[in-house]
Amino acid sequence: MGTEPLGRISTDEILAVLDAGEIIEEYPEDVPYSSCLIFGYARQQRPLHIVCAPVLDEGRLIIITVYQPDPTRWEADWRRRKLR
Repeated sequence: MGTEPLGRISTDEILAVLDAGEIIEEYPEDVPYSSCLIFGYARQQRPLHIVCAPVLDEGRLIIITVYQPDPTRWEADWRRRKLR
């Protein structure tokens, strides 16, 4: 995983966001699996976005990317993209 300004994103942070986060965007046309964007707060109220693809028939979740959202691209609530 890449280094973020506040340090590396830990597995515990990812699991916490997956457990308590909310789906803010869905990408049903993604291939080979539909995916979604999950938003949640990790430790110290650090906002994180997780793009993942649930593979329900196999009972697994593919994590595509995890990142700390860029405030120049996201509204202050981290749930909505800024209009360009």
